[in-house]
Amino acid sequence: MKHPKFITDTKLAISETYPQTDVDFLDSERNTYRDDGSTASTAVLVGNHLYVANVGDSRTIISKAGEAIPLSEDHKPNRTDERKRIENAGGVVMWAGTWRVGGVLAMSRAFGDRMLKQFVVAEPEIQDKEIDEEFELLVLASDGLWDVVPNEDAVSLAGAEEEPEKAARKLTEAAFTRGSADNITCIVVRFHHEKAAPVNPKHE
Repeated sequence: MKHPKFITDTKLAISETYPQTDVDFLDSERNTYRDDGSTASTAVLVGNHLYVANVGDSRTIISKAGEAIPLSEDHKPNRTDERKRIENAGGVVMWAGTWRVGGVLAMSRAFGDRMLKQFVVAEPEIQDKEIDEEFELLVLASDGLWDVVPNEDAVSLAGAEEEPEKAARKLTEAAFTRGSADNITCIVVRFHHEKAAPVNPKHE
């Protein structure tokens, strides 16, 4: 939000902020022996325009009239375009329980991961959508949810709860119950569309 063009050119602000966050993150770990990394999924609403950006395999979906619509595509190493990008940069994608960059990382884009930075970039893919009253809710979650809860299930489970926080908790618990072995982070956002008041004709 501190980007000078956050309101006037939101897409540009997001596309410049993601790589800068990566630089800052790597810089913060420079004098440590750690090599951590993170995915990211962000949703920004400016007016009635929703901008969704992602790096890694966290995912954002939106519900429209009860239907689940994905607003991001997971960055997995076996995605044809991602595999090609990695191999063109001199990297390899290998099978080690699942497809991994260098046989190590199960996602193809992320913040951090210094040892694989040449291949695992932090360049976001951004989708934008115009929001109208048919859109009901938004679900942003890490792969710990999506590994075991399909998009349609997430929408029906979250849609049954009025309170977004309760809906997020319900999804998290559902993933845990279904045996998710990964970290489970989930946010639910419900859209409140203002209903226009009926216009009463004046009685002369």
